[in-house]
Amino acid sequence: MRIGLTGGIGSGKSTVAAALVELGGALLVDTDAISRSLTAPGGEAMPAIEAQFGARFVASNGALDRAAMRELAFHDPKAKQALEAILHPMIGAETARQAALAAPGQHVVFDVPLLVESGRWRRLVDRVLVVDCDEATQIARVMARSGLSEAAVRAILAQQATRAQRRAAADAVIHNEGLTLSQLRDEVGRLLTSPLF
Repeated sequence: MRIGLTGGIGSGKSTVAAALVELGGALLVDTDAISRSLTAPGGEAMPAIEAQFGARFVASNGALDRAAMRELAFHDPKAKQALEAILHPMIGAETARQAALAAPGQHVVFDVPLLVESGRWRRLVDRVLVVDCDEATQIARVMARSGLSEAAVRAILAQQATRAQRRAAADAVIHNEGLTLSQLRDEVGRLLTSPLF
C-alpha cells in the first residue's frame, strides 16, 4: 500500500513516520529529506538554483541559503514557483527511484509536508494519513526546536494548508495533542491493525 503522510509543521509527522517504519516495516520516502539533499553542498539542484536566483542565495558552503530563499519566497510568489519548477521534477524522480526499492507487499510511506497543497499526491497514494494538533502546540514546538520567532512560525503556517483542509483530505487522522511519545507510537500501532490498512 502507498500511504501519503502529511501534517503541518510541528505536528509530529516525522515521529509518526519513524513509528510506521519501526512498527509496520514500511519503506519511508521522505520528500523533505530529498529536497534538503538536492540543495545541500554539491546538491544536484544547486547549479540551476544559482543560475536562476544568483550567488546571494548560495551559502558559503555551497548549500542553498534557506533563510534568504524563505524570505524571497514569502514575498515573491513567482520566485517560489521558479524554485518549485527546479526542485519538483528532481524530487519526483528521486521519490520514484526510492519507492521502487520496496519489497513485494511492503507498505511505502511518502512523507510529504505539502501533500494537500500540491494537489497531485492524492492520485498517487492509496491512503492519506494526517498528523494533526492545535496551532498553538505547533507554534510552541517549532519555536522550541528551531529558535524561530512566533511571527516567523506563523508566516510558515500561513503558507500551508489549514488543519481543516488537511483533515478533509485524510483517510485517517492521528490527533497528536497531549500524547507522550509512547502514546503516539501506540496510536500508530492501532492504526496499522485497523481495517483501513
